[in-house]
Amino acid sequence: MVNAAVHRLSALCTALLMAGCSMIPVYERPAAPIATDWPATGGGFEPGPGSPGSKQAADIEWQNFFSDARLRQLIETSLRNNRDLRVAVLNIEQARAQFQIRRADQFPTVGAAVSGARQPGVPNASGDRGIASTYTAGLSLTAYELDFFGRVSSLKEQALAQYLATEEGRKTAQISLIAAVASTYLSLLADDELLAITQQTLATRQESFRLNKLRFDNGVSSELDLRASESLTEAARVTLAQLVRQRALDVNALTLLVGQPLIGDLADLSLPGGKSLASAPIMQDVPAGLPSDLIARRPDVRQAEQQLLAANASIGAARANFFPRISLTASAGSASSHLNDLFKSGSFGWTLAPQLLLPLFDAGRNQAGLASANAVRDIAVAQYERSIQVSFREVADALAGRATLGEQLRAQQAQANAESVRFRLADLRFRNGVASSLDVLDAQRSLFTVQQSLVQTRLAQLQNQVALYRALGGGWTEPAAPVAGTPTSVP
Repeated sequence: MVNAAVHRLSALCTALLMAGCSMIPVYERPAAPIATDWPATGGGFEPGPGSPGSKQAADIEWQNFFSDARLRQLIETSLRNNRDLRVAVLNIEQARAQFQIRRADQFPTVGAAVSGARQPGVPNASGDRGIASTYTAGLSLTAYELDFFGRVSSLKEQALAQYLATEEGRKTAQISLIAAVASTYLSLLADDELLAITQQTLATRQESFRLNKLRFDNGVSSELDLRASESLTEAARVTLAQLVRQRALDVNALTLLVGQPLIGDLADLSLPGGKSLASAPIMQDVPAGLPSDLIARRPDVRQAEQQLLAANASIGAARANFFPRISLTASAGSASSHLNDLFKSGSFGWTLAPQLLLPLFDAGRNQAGLASANAVRDIAVAQYERSIQVSFREVADALAGRATLGEQLRAQQAQANAESVRFRLADLRFRNGVASSLDVLDAQRSLFTVQQSLVQTRLAQLQNQVALYRALGGGWTEPAAPVAGTPTSVP
């Protein structure tokens, strides 16, 4: 009979527990506060959605997007050693542990308990109280909450959403890291190209200064020509010093991103054979897709949505605090007034102590908790909507760059060719006494400025490709592991 009653009580508790209601509000994804298509660039340059049926940026592994072997090696090293990414991975472990704690709260905790108590006993006829002893040993269940109103399950759902948010945060950190390594590497290549141009320009200007000084010493030219030539020479030295410093700063930035000193193969960051950015095999083009794709493909947007889900679940826990909280304490084992008789036959005993706590007066604590949870949810909605708007702006900016930088680069290349011919003709006229040295100096200055702008525009175009790849959610997808026994292709 006792066993049957215990079984019925267990079945009743299980049924009540499984029927526990949830106070979590029904989640509805907020409408995306962005346009349905990308904005027009204007001026006849349209970004375009990319080729139909093309592979989306988020599905292109970074190993396939970047074709430069040295850049891939730098990215690989950074993914192993970068400390920011390491913190993001450890945050996942912490959030996973917190979720496991919350999930464990849904189950009773059973432990072995041994206790002893001695206290004054009941007075006997002579008034002697004596000492009463009680010893117990067995299994105990302490303050197990029967989750009738979904408080514990709401906290578990909140922890789960926070765990998933940290996973998306790790992907976001990896995307940002890969883009930062690629952009810094491109800046270093541009630094080297600008240094070569500046050193060549400095040598040319030094030769011009030498000739102008020789002409001045022989009374052929004025001091005005000499000082103009000297000024341009010193300006080239200033630019050279600035570029040397900028390259050192870029190397330091890349070292921090990679997470270790640039030694061995990583130390050589120049293009082979003295090539320029124009001939560097860097990356492939990617389709833009539609703005609605960002919600599904960008990890930072998904992270913001998981944080919104966590805030939504916290409302369920806050609502459940208004209802009774039922907990159960029970024990079963041996009990005896003498320690020697604790485990003898007939000493079995059990206790069952349910407790119901109904909030009557809490000075507005529960109401304030619910108001706080609602405010946190509203904040999460705003942050989610802003993450969509930021992602839309980043993609739109990158598409505007893709639509216009190519034409700008073509025009600047034509301008550089024209300035190169102009300088050659001005120098030829000067050497034949037809033109003044000021014409040559002006042509030198213009050519140097255009050459610098050309390299910087090439750099902007390449970095814009990286920015578009990152903005579209590319960089966190890893290649599928080969199936065991499947032969791998050899490049």
